[in-house]
Amino acid sequence: MKLNRALLLVVAIFLCSTAFAQTSKELKRKKEALQREIELAQRNLNKTTSGKKLTLGQINAIKAQIRLRQEKIATINSEMKNLDQQIHENTNKVQNLKGRLADLKKEYAGMIRFAQRNRNAYDKMMFIFAASDFNQAYKRIKYLQQFGQYRKKQAAYIQGTEKQLSNQIVILDKNLKNKGSLLKEEVTEKSKLDKNKNEQTAVLSKLSKQEKQFKQDIQKKKQQQAAIDREIRAVIAREIAAAKKKAEEEERERERIAAAKAKAENRPAPTVVASKPKTNSEALRSTPEAAKLSDAFEANRGSLPSPVSNGYITSKFGAYQVDQASARNDGVTFQTSDGASVRSVFNGKVTRVTNIMGRWVIIVRHGEYFTIYQNLKSVSVSEGSSVTTKQTIGIAGETDGVPEVGFQINRGSMPQNPESWLAR
Repeated sequence: MKLNRALLLVVAIFLCSTAFAQTSKELKRKKEALQREIELAQRNLNKTTSGKKLTLGQINAIKAQIRLRQEKIATINSEMKNLDQQIHENTNKVQNLKGRLADLKKEYAGMIRFAQRNRNAYDKMMFIFAASDFNQAYKRIKYLQQFGQYRKKQAAYIQGTEKQLSNQIVILDKNLKNKGSLLKEEVTEKSKLDKNKNEQTAVLSKLSKQEKQFKQDIQKKKQQQAAIDREIRAVIAREIAAAKKKAEEEERERERIAAAKAKAENRPAPTVVASKPKTNSEALRSTPEAAKLSDAFEANRGSLPSPVSNGYITSKFGAYQVDQASARNDGVTFQTSDGASVRSVFNGKVTRVTNIMGRWVIIVRHGEYFTIYQNLKSVSVSEGSSVTTKQTIGIAGETDGVPEVGFQINRGSMPQNPESWLAR
């Protein structure tokens, strides 16, 4: 029983250590990714603040820095919470191992005292010959043999437990040092966050002085986006109409073939029942290829790659405020690095490549789904061409001197929140 308890303790220590190690690695990767995004936001902010004119890109970069910094602080707090759990677990393990070691040593001391009392061969022989019968004598011989083996095992257990205790103390010391480092890192990040907030206050103060010019810039951007949105809706509407028309033609062709077959076999023509008009989804999924592609796209919800390999979101999906006026983003907006490649997030077919007011827009169809890539400086695909996941389709353009890409996902004509589809 004592052997089993010792084995279970070792297994529990291993499993807990493994689980905590995995969580720590995940938090560390997330923190490093956030730090890369913060550094990219700072580079973009440095580009925009070099000019005297206040830009929307500058405001977005500051907002992004604050959001990313807050996320990083939250991640650090999660790391510290995880470390607190590890410290608590490891402290308990150290106490358990100390108790186990004390029990093993006490038990081993008793065995040594017994061995000393029966240390010579004469005493052992007397112990055996004092048996009442042969069967008892045999059992006493086996007992002495097993006692010697058990004593050796107990000595090995003591050594092993002492080693485990020593290793666990080292891990506990490391946990405490890591927590100290994280506390210092949190203080540094909070100081930087306060600096970012002060920058934001300064920018908002500057905004009041350039309000007229800023409003004109915002209005121009809204007009550009409205023109792009109209084109996107028109393209998708044409795709839906074409899919419905094709489905109707295929239905009529099937009816014609059935009637011709009935005539050839001298049978009455089959009764034609008016089919129910197809929905947008049914029309876009009407072919086996389109249905298969739609299903594959849906199956990758939450794991699609980002349209840019490095970047951060500055404008989220849905309604938002711009200069006290409401606006809506049917996708998300990424700020990225200079000359960044824009990638297709999934296999599909390019249905539209167009330039609207100096901005390239690409629409890719994936069955009943469409992905839209906006604000490209150049494109490397053409209408009708097939694309694969992560294939480069263009280069990111700039808005107010900052590399920026708009990205949307539509299910038919209905916009989806890209953040629920993209892998973090």
